[in-house]
Amino acid sequence: MATDSQEQINCIADIVNSYHWRKIIVIHEDNNYFPNSGSYTMLSKALEKVSASIEYDLILPTFHSLSDPKTYIRQEVRKLRKKQSRVFIVHQSSLPLATHLLREAKDLGLMDRDSVWILADSISDLLDSVDPSFISSAQGAIGIKSNYSDSNRHFLDLKDQFRKNFSRSYPNEDNSDPGIHALKAYDSITAIAEAVEKLSRNTTSSPKLLLNEIQSSNFIGLSGEIRFYGGKLERKSTFKIVNIVNTTYKELGICSSEFGFSERHMEEKGIRVTGIDSMNEFVSSVKWPGELDRVPKGWAMPNASDPMRIGVPKDHPPFTFWNETSNDNEFDGFCVKLFEEVVKVLNKSYTLHYSFVPFNGTHNELVGNVSNEIFDAAVGDFTILANRSRFVEFTQPFMESDLQMLVPVKSEHQMALMFVKPFTRNMWMVTIAILFYTMFVVWFIEHQKNPVFKGSRKDQLGTAMWFTFSSLFFVHREKVNSNYTKLVVVVWLFVVLVLSSSYKASLTSMLTVSRLEPSVTSLEWIKSKNLSVGCDDDSFVEDYLRDVLDLKKIKTISGHDNFLGEFRSKNISAAFLDLPHQRVFLKDHCKDYTVTGPTYSFGGLGFVFQKGSPIARDVSEAILTLMENGMVKNLTNKYLGSSDGCPNSETESLSLKSFWGLFLVSAAISTICFLIFTLRLLKKKPKDSQVHSYDLAQRGGSSS
Repeated sequence: MATDSQEQINCIADIVNSYHWRKIIVIHEDNNYFPNSGSYTMLSKALEKVSASIEYDLILPTFHSLSDPKTYIRQEVRKLRKKQSRVFIVHQSSLPLATHLLREAKDLGLMDRDSVWILADSISDLLDSVDPSFISSAQGAIGIKSNYSDSNRHFLDLKDQFRKNFSRSYPNEDNSDPGIHALKAYDSITAIAEAVEKLSRNTTSSPKLLLNEIQSSNFIGLSGEIRFYGGKLERKSTFKIVNIVNTTYKELGICSSEFGFSERHMEEKGIRVTGIDSMNEFVSSVKWPGELDRVPKGWAMPNASDPMRIGVPKDHPPFTFWNETSNDNEFDGFCVKLFEEVVKVLNKSYTLHYSFVPFNGTHNELVGNVSNEIFDAAVGDFTILANRSRFVEFTQPFMESDLQMLVPVKSEHQMALMFVKPFTRNMWMVTIAILFYTMFVVWFIEHQKNPVFKGSRKDQLGTAMWFTFSSLFFVHREKVNSNYTKLVVVVWLFVVLVLSSSYKASLTSMLTVSRLEPSVTSLEWIKSKNLSVGCDDDSFVEDYLRDVLDLKKIKTISGHDNFLGEFRSKNISAAFLDLPHQRVFLKDHCKDYTVTGPTYSFGGLGFVFQKGSPIARDVSEAILTLMENGMVKNLTNKYLGSSDGCPNSETESLSLKSFWGLFLVSAAISTICFLIFTLRLLKKKPKDSQVHSYDLAQRGGSSS
């Protein structure tokens, strides 16, 4: 009278999920019951629902078919030592096979610290009758036992009768209480007996009718409710969670797919007990293998003799680089120092043994080596991407990895005419037109009666022009007589006040912003001109630019210094770098380059671990601690530069490049006026000499 194994499988998956174990090793005996029943498939799907997976499936032949079970099982258990997972689920096994399995696992160190053993009911239901050697080998294991009521009157009557008969037949056995299998056998006999009794009242009978009567049974048996649906026993099974400790086991609580975990039966004397989703409530009561005082990692934790091998990009400054000049050939860089600080945080809970291994390949190749278990982890500036996350485990990001376009700032010749940019071309034309119109009106009104504006036409226009232009700076001194002129001048001065104030404000703003005004402003402009762009040769950016941004001319560049050379030689018009690499580049070149355009966000930078590694979760928590206490910021400022902006000792000073055009215009006009005046002076001087000679001749003739 077997129950539906799905209930027990859900309970196993809930235990795994409670402690965030992600890689599982399943062990079972290859008999007729497993895996043909589909239990393995159900277990795999249940684990997937809680983000766990089966790393290895150990199928052992039936125990009676082994000529030398000890040697064979030892060889198979040795294979488990090469796996990373240390969470073992003995799903289906006979007791003799499980006894040998646990004994060999203990001898080979698989029952030590950070190991987890979960025994299904095929083993745990027999814990009351196993020998002490089994209990000794299974110390700290978690068992799942079938649950039944041991306090009702029918059970107590059977228990007394069973003890008497069992003690007479097996006087040397210590435990004479009926187990779950005896209760199921009793319920099976009861169902058959009731079916036979019903058939005895009928005139006809057959095996089919007997089966139908059995399947129509509906009563509360000693093992639980007996009711069939579709040929299967239909009932919500509950299980006891037990922990093998010392010479026996202790009950931790109850597990049910309907109510979750509870410390007692779901319904006790009519009182419904509310369960919880996690087994963490029992964690203080669990004695783990190796007498571990914390929840096991369920992972092959590194030790002094077998440290965790961490791949590190050999030459990727300032994030990681190999300091070959030191005696120990040690690594340095932002990511390396950050990981060392992470280890200091972890050492408060446990010691993490590791060794750095230099790696000369690309970041994608190193991530692949972690996925293939060549390395246990990788430390460097790895961008968290969806296609990478499918194969490896990333930590909490310790830095953003937004992608932006880096371009040179505008050159000096583009800045020379900065003084004309506050106004548009139309604005300048209208302003000049109004100026000359005002000059004309002032001259027209004043030149007839105002002696200041009298003289030749040229002098009149000069005076009017000087008056109007000097009014721009409020330094005019010429008096006007007509009230009409005064009205015109008042309005003109108001216009001048508004225009000059607006001009000053606009120019001030432009002079501030223009220091980092990009030479390229949009991605669309690059596409329309089919310009070349650069990106790091060891990153995902090239694929992103080609496949997502649809750029055609992409040049991969190695090293930040080479980007500078490509810009200066005009081989690229822009570079696409993620935020950390931009920060490194702008640390030394912030006066000549700037970022522009939209920001493309990604998952950030994180460290890489094998899929399911619990160490990744611990490292993530340590990274959060370091971010909160300011250590990440301090290391960032030390290796990547401050994020406070471009350090500029000339913040309050304006350079010549913004005004040389203005000076050129002023010098040119002054030079032109000087040359015209000089030419006119030279042209006029001979005439003056002739007049002077003529006057002298006239005076000489008169005197004679």
